[in-house]
Amino acid sequence: MAVAHRQVNKRIRFVDGQGNPLAGQKVRIKQTNHEFLFGCGAFDFIPYVMKGEDKYKQLTDKWLEIFNYATLPFYWGNFEPEEGKPNTDMLMKTAQYLVGKGVRVKGHPLCWHTVCADWLMKYDNATILQKQLERIDREVKGFKGVIDMWDVINEVVIMPIFDKYDNAITRICKEKGRVGLIKEVFERAHADNPDAVLLLNDFNTSINYEILIDGCLNAGVPISAIGIQSHQHQGYWGKEKLLEVLDRFSGFGLPIHFTENTLISGDIMPAHIVDLNDWQVDKWPSTPEGEQRQSKEIEEMYRILFEHPLVQAITTWDFTDGAWLKAPSGYVRLDGTKKPSFEMLKKLVKEEWWTDTEVTTDENGWACVEAFKGDYELSCNGTCAKEKFTDDKEMVVTLK
Repeated sequence: MAVAHRQVNKRIRFVDGQGNPLAGQKVRIKQTNHEFLFGCGAFDFIPYVMKGEDKYKQLTDKWLEIFNYATLPFYWGNFEPEEGKPNTDMLMKTAQYLVGKGVRVKGHPLCWHTVCADWLMKYDNATILQKQLERIDREVKGFKGVIDMWDVINEVVIMPIFDKYDNAITRICKEKGRVGLIKEVFERAHADNPDAVLLLNDFNTSINYEILIDGCLNAGVPISAIGIQSHQHQGYWGKEKLLEVLDRFSGFGLPIHFTENTLISGDIMPAHIVDLNDWQVDKWPSTPEGEQRQSKEIEEMYRILFEHPLVQAITTWDFTDGAWLKAPSGYVRLDGTKKPSFEMLKKLVKEEWWTDTEVTTDENGWACVEAFKGDYELSCNGTCAKEKFTDDKEMVVTLK
């Protein structure tokens, strides 16, 4: 697989604390984190951080074996069920815990018509928009430095025609138009944190999403990356569709994040179901055959996405089975044991696409290394340094 763009070829000069070259020395080059974002929903961290429950510690410890990128829930209706009383402390403590573990955190989402705050419905449209923008101010400014990546607005292709129930955000989207509303919320988020990574996110991968993105870019909307959902409860997309979607959305030249990926290890949801939420079952078991299939499909998908130069992140939505729609969609079974998909992905992320090697310096302290982009600990005879490898430029490293 062509993954050279995920690697660097570094020529490094190692010196001691006085600047003298470390000649003829063995230096360990040990990766500690990826530049690429291997993500997963991190909802299980909330009860662990807030309550310290042992069952969640076991889950979160497993989570940290693989992932370096977390999505935390900011659904307005749950985050602020009563106006003026947001659950800020809960998510701040959880996000800070994850950051302390070397995990990058994304908030999801700032604006969405689903799981919306019901109390907004008592206001007129102008007030709803004002409160939506104030909500963005509060979260983006308040979490700055802890969360600097956001799904700014979610599923806008369907937003103005969403008819399952009345809600405040669909109301203002109908009035402002899709691009109009997107422009308002993106510009506010960008003003609140100009360095934040701001995503437009959708499950709709049709030409309608392409048209929407094109309209946004023409209107000057500061989109940092395109978010593509890939909930595959009705079966794996397959290589052909994956490549086709990548080809179309690469045309914008923006980074691509696969934001919500689901592949199940049980029976496939029937094809006639249009809205996945309409599939309501009492049980949806994982099966041995399904687990082998899930592992193979996830491996193929990750290899294809990791090879693509515009893809920067892949997020699996459910870490454990039964998290959404009771689907067997996780890397971990209901009893907490690891599936084949867990072991497979860990081997990819922490072995095949991971660097832990040793080099020997020449008489002037120089050595060359090929390594995956990311964070490193460099050590020699009890001395060490921490560095980031992001490009092929020569560097001097002081070990002390």
